[in-house]
Amino acid sequence: MPFYQLYYHLVWCTKNRAPLLTPEVEPIIYDYLKFKAQNLGGIIHAMNGVEDHVHLVVTIPPKIALATFVGQIKGSCSTRFNKEHKSYPAFFWQSEYAAFSFDKKRLPYIVRYVENQKVHHQERNLIPILERTEDDSSTHLLGEQNQFFLADYNQWFCLMENVQS
Repeated sequence: MPFYQLYYHLVWCTKNRAPLLTPEVEPIIYDYLKFKAQNLGGIIHAMNGVEDHVHLVVTIPPKIALATFVGQIKGSCSTRFNKEHKSYPAFFWQSEYAAFSFDKKRLPYIVRYVENQKVHHQERNLIPILERTEDDSSTHLLGEQNQFFLADYNQWFCLMENVQS
C-alpha cells in the first residue's frame, strides 16, 4: 500500500438547503455517512454541521477519486435513509459540494472548526470560504503570507475569517 497524507474538508448541503438534519435525523445520517466513508477506505477526523449542510474532515485513499468518494457517500446515505425511514420526509442532497485540501499541520484547526459548527452558526462566527458549496469565479485564492503556520487556534481563526470569499 502506498504512503499518503491526503486531508480534505468537504462541505455539502441538503437539497434546496431544506432543514432536514433535525436532531432526530442527524445521527442517523451521520452514521450512514461514516459507514460508507469507512467502507471506501476513508478515515474520518471530524463530522458536524447544521440543519441544512454537513462538514466532513476526512483522509481519502489515493485509489479513489475525490468526486467518486463524495458521490458515493452522499448517494448511499440518502438512498439508505429513504428506504429505511419512510416516516420522515424524503432526504436528498444538492449535487454541489466544496472540497478543500490541506496538510497535516492544519488538521487540528480544521477539525476544531468543524466540531464547533453549531456554535459558529449560532454565534454567526463563520469562516465564509469554509462554508461555501458552489463555485464563484470571482473568488480570490487563499494564500498565506507567513512562512510558518500559526500555532494558536484563535489567531488561525482570525486569519481565515478575514479571507475574502
